[in-house]
Amino acid sequence: MMRSRRAGYLLGFAVCVALLAYALYAQFGQGYEPCPLCIFQRIGVAAIGLVFLVAALHAPAGRGALVYGVLIDLAALATLGVAARHLYIQFLPDGAVPACGASLDYLYKVFPLTDVIRKVLTGSGECHKITWTLLGLSMPGWVALSAAALGSWGMLVSVRPAQRR
Repeated sequence: MMRSRRAGYLLGFAVCVALLAYALYAQFGQGYEPCPLCIFQRIGVAAIGLVFLVAALHAPAGRGALVYGVLIDLAALATLGVAARHLYIQFLPDGAVPACGASLDYLYKVFPLTDVIRKVLTGSGECHKITWTLLGLSMPGWVALSAAALGSWGMLVSVRPAQRR
């Protein structure tokens, strides 16, 4: 087990950085263009990582640590929800998938943020395509597993008793 909460939080932050680095490599190095739901999942992983980083810098004790654990879990659950929605859309039958929609940049320019979020979570044709798999899981499948693991890790680090030096 980690020797301190700070080290546990830093490990969670490092995992989030690694996930985002791979997503950027897949996009720019391998040429996989992310769909709007993929972008939302990246934002979720970044939010989890940000909470881990703030928690590591703060190094809270007692109830403060529990607050960070809850914040990490909330960010992880939101990310898991978006990934689950993406998986649902990927496994819809071909005839049930909505047509490809406007780009995320266009949506941000034309619609209010709440409408953009609603339209993205509805999904579109580009979110249906599975272009990358590892061990039989698509990218949102791995994001869902990672978010669940990071949420569990954040709570574990936050609730376990701090070790004395």
